[in-house]
Amino acid sequence: MTETSASQLAELRGLGLLPAEPLCVFQAGSIVRGWGNPTSDVDLFVITDGAWTAPVATAPIPLGAGVFQAIETYVDGTRCDIRLLTDAQVDAVLAKVSHDAFESAVGEGVQLDRQETVLLEWLRHGVALETDEWLKRRADQLASSAFGAVLVQRGLNYADSRVEDAVGQMSIGDLESAVLSAHVALGYAVDALLASCGEYGQNPKWRARRFRAVEQSVLTFEEYWKLQTMQTFDPADPAAWVDEVLPVCRKISMEVVL
Repeated sequence: MTETSASQLAELRGLGLLPAEPLCVFQAGSIVRGWGNPTSDVDLFVITDGAWTAPVATAPIPLGAGVFQAIETYVDGTRCDIRLLTDAQVDAVLAKVSHDAFESAVGEGVQLDRQETVLLEWLRHGVALETDEWLKRRADQLASSAFGAVLVQRGLNYADSRVEDAVGQMSIGDLESAVLSAHVALGYAVDALLASCGEYGQNPKWRARRFRAVEQSVLTFEEYWKLQTMQTFDPADPAAWVDEVLPVCRKISMEVVL
């Protein structure tokens, strides 16, 4: 199942897994982006005006201060993950990334949990299967929000922290830990760089795909990939690799704009 058709939605509805009149049903994830493979899951978001109770067992998933319900099923032999959210929950998540919220945040800035981040990431690349007006309106709200700045700030903060860790670990000869910290710092820094280009995503398995999807002059893909895959790492001299990575992280921190 490479795309969700009307007949497949009808099958899900016939099983009682979709409400009769949702505000929107949209598909997101790797398949929508053209990155899918034969084992990819189908990711569906179902938005309702109020809470809807499915006639099957659902799993509560934390979302901010509340929860949403999730269903796992199979259609044509492919796993289908269905997330059931209310319109008010989407409102609440978008409110957390408003420009006012971003500018008034203190400390480490706006805090989003994993599911809030995933929802906003997938709003941008979602494809409406029912009621595309809702998705277009929400995508426009996301585009005018501070979500990109939130991700950039978070990535740079995390990267800077891991860089400091690596420096401290190097100073006491803990080279193995320094290598691990530097590798993590690189990932956070690159995520921040990509977010500054409008490519939102936090899942490391798609980082190379996301990198190739943007145009920027801070770091070439070849430079990034050489470090990501540790092509120059010498087990006899791990400090040299750390010394190669940390300046790249610092360069990204200096050149990326919120």
